[in-house]
Amino acid sequence: MARKPARKPAAKSARSSSPRTAASASAAGSEREKIIAAFLALLAQKRIEEIGFAEIAESAGVSLTQLRGEFTSALGILAAHIKSIDRAVLSEDLSDMADEPPRERLFDVLMRRLEAMAPYRDAIRSLLRSAGRNPPLALALNRLGVHSQQWMLTAAGINASGPRGMVRAQGLALLFGSVLRSWVRDEDAGLARTMAALDRALGRGQRLMGFLDELCHVPSRICRMRSRWRRRADDSEESATA
Repeated sequence: MARKPARKPAAKSARSSSPRTAASASAAGSEREKIIAAFLALLAQKRIEEIGFAEIAESAGVSLTQLRGEFTSALGILAAHIKSIDRAVLSEDLSDMADEPPRERLFDVLMRRLEAMAPYRDAIRSLLRSAGRNPPLALALNRLGVHSQQWMLTAAGINASGPRGMVRAQGLALLFGSVLRSWVRDEDAGLARTMAALDRALGRGQRLMGFLDELCHVPSRICRMRSRWRRRADDSEESATA
């Protein structure tokens, strides 16, 4: 019983410090977001190998100390951006896909991912060019891609755990990379070229690697999915011109 009064000052201290803690967290989050945005803007203009810490800090309006406190490398900034894309896709309501075959669910998830990536197309185009000339960078990007595609498989209701899941994620990372090369050149608002590339990529995965082995006996209804995404593109265009 004698210990109870001793707890009250500690609780009061914790309450009094929480606003400062929240403000610090908010400021750190803002700095982090500014750094990521600045890095992507620079990446849209030049190769990743040409981007230095000082340039990122200046573009983001933060000090080198603040930059170092948030990230240790350019790849770390990129990883944070990829994580934010993962979260954007995972936060979407996919309940309308619950009764669809796995392949269609995965098609939809990956199209949503491309939709979330659309504002950063120039940066991704630059990154793909650099990766084509820089094998170590390509390996690093592959590692990030595999982790990301594990989440995409999970979002589509496909098991991505264990060795089998890692094989699926690796296969999907490679196939999605090939789709990105079509996507960065696709000027069609309806992304017809991209959807065709994604359809072919998923088909290749089934035939060559079996990383989606349980999908092999599911009839593809990708045409219906294409129609859905074309309608979404048309609706977006109408909203933009309204």
